[in-house]
Amino acid sequence: MTAGTPSPLRTVEEQLAMVLATVRPVESVRIPLAEAFGRTLAEAVTARVDIPAFDNSAMDGFAVRHEDVKSAASDSPVRLKVVADIPAGSSLDPALAPGEAARIMTGSAMPSSADSIVPFEDTEGGLEGTAGEVIVVVAPAFGAYLRRRGGDTEAGDAVIAPGIELGGFQVAACAAAGVADLVVTRAPRVAIVSTGSELVEPGSALERGQIPDSNSLLLVALVAEAGAEIVLRTSVADDVDALRSALAEASARGADVLVTSGGVSAGAYEVVKDTFGRGDGSSGELEFARVAMQPGKPQAFGRLANGMLVFGLPGNPVSVAVSFEAFVRPALLRMQGRSEIHRAVLRLPAAEGWRTPPVRRQYLPAAIDRTDPSRWTVRPATAGGSGSHLAGGLARAEALAVVAADVDEVAPGDIVDVMLLS
Repeated sequence: MTAGTPSPLRTVEEQLAMVLATVRPVESVRIPLAEAFGRTLAEAVTARVDIPAFDNSAMDGFAVRHEDVKSAASDSPVRLKVVADIPAGSSLDPALAPGEAARIMTGSAMPSSADSIVPFEDTEGGLEGTAGEVIVVVAPAFGAYLRRRGGDTEAGDAVIAPGIELGGFQVAACAAAGVADLVVTRAPRVAIVSTGSELVEPGSALERGQIPDSNSLLLVALVAEAGAEIVLRTSVADDVDALRSALAEASARGADVLVTSGGVSAGAYEVVKDTFGRGDGSSGELEFARVAMQPGKPQAFGRLANGMLVFGLPGNPVSVAVSFEAFVRPALLRMQGRSEIHRAVLRLPAAEGWRTPPVRRQYLPAAIDRTDPSRWTVRPATAGGSGSHLAGGLARAEALAVVAADVDEVAPGDIVDVMLLS
């Protein structure tokens, strides 16, 4: 890698810090456990019951007294009388006298007078036994295949800390701990507005100068993946009244955040600039900035008088995706109280070389080659590199290769930061 020149633009970190300093947390709500998937935990969870809730068997077999079977071997088997049958869910607690056993299934409560389990594989006759008895041919260790009450978690122990996204594993752990409901943060409500007189619905016949609106659908998916709720998706022409009308509708639907695409650059017909401010940061409802990143240099952000956050993203699809990852997603996660707001980053060797823009950090849609599991590599998702218009290449992107602003070329084998997108 070779060095470039310093950048006079605002850094990504400076822009993100300004955004996060403006973010306010959404309120918390208590919801049933079954509705918690994808939400962010707002209050710590403590176990209400032990896990396991009682001593139980880890195997299908026979509950025994270790003293009775410690000498068992294939050439000197031990015969025990089977005096009880304990299926899963049974409340039976049979007393076992010396020389007695109980047939038991996996997860069934262990008899109080037993201390070990003999799996059926270590007997003659297996679970069916032999005329009311079991013949043990392998001596178990003391306490073998016995799951002790509270061996995983005891009542009162912490199960999950606040700030965690609740997936299947976390919800299952809460259920096992006897928890019926959780306090989570409300999903932020997001309105999505694509701007541009050239936009038409995907699948429509295209007239000269028209393109399908892919940005709003891209943002729908990204917003949902970030745990937020979409309350509006629409597109408007390059018309201030049309954008103001969409803003009014977003407000009526209770949007906490408005995300627009397009209309923030330096050209004519920049409807977001025309609607929300002069674009020089000195007046208007939003601040318009130039950030040292490629794609995504033009950015707009601010909080309206009604409290709604507004992100004005550039209009090209790759710029939208990169800008969302850099600024909108961290803000949405911070609103929900998420303990981790940044994507995981790996450091991988480049499978091939590519050029980078001068004095701007590059976010390159990238594909990861996992052919060799011991040495993953990364390459551009498209032959066109990080061009902001290359929407087709997003279909192949599973990561963003992030290259520092003072690097003007990546060579094959160079180690690159790779931001995973899932």
